[in-house]
Amino acid sequence: MDESNIPPESVWDYPRPPRVEPVSERIRIVFNGEVIADSNWAYRVLETSHPPVYYLPQQDIRMELLSLTDKSSYCEWKGKAVYFTLSVGGKKASNTAWSYPDPAPEFEEIQGHLAFYPGPMEACYVGDELVTPQPGNFYGGWITKNIKGPFKGGPGSRGW
Repeated sequence: MDESNIPPESVWDYPRPPRVEPVSERIRIVFNGEVIADSNWAYRVLETSHPPVYYLPQQDIRMELLSLTDKSSYCEWKGKAVYFTLSVGGKKASNTAWSYPDPAPEFEEIQGHLAFYPGPMEACYVGDELVTPQPGNFYGGWITKNIKGPFKGGPGSRGW
């Protein structure tokens, strides 16, 4: 896809409550030298002030590298999330992926899908573009060249 033809998106134009939409680009995630996920069937969730969060179907993720943790959280829109630790070749990223096993009806498309924090990953790609992680360690947004802020979060932030 010719990136020069992709119009810029302001995160302040994204809706609240969030919207789920299919992704046409290939999504890839690399950790400790291994491709741990590669999908042409992802979704992204768009929410006011946040870069998109990408959800990949489990069949396109090397699930044998992930283990469920005790951590959970609650989203007012999507419901209860569960978390996973990723282990590849002796390197771990704790609570680096999450999923909504029983999401609210408006988000049923992401059931059976996982999202990953891009920060702990070696690389995350939308198409052939390397993404930049959303600032801070609370939100899991993926920033590409066409995504414009300012973004919610920041160094050490749990919000603004």
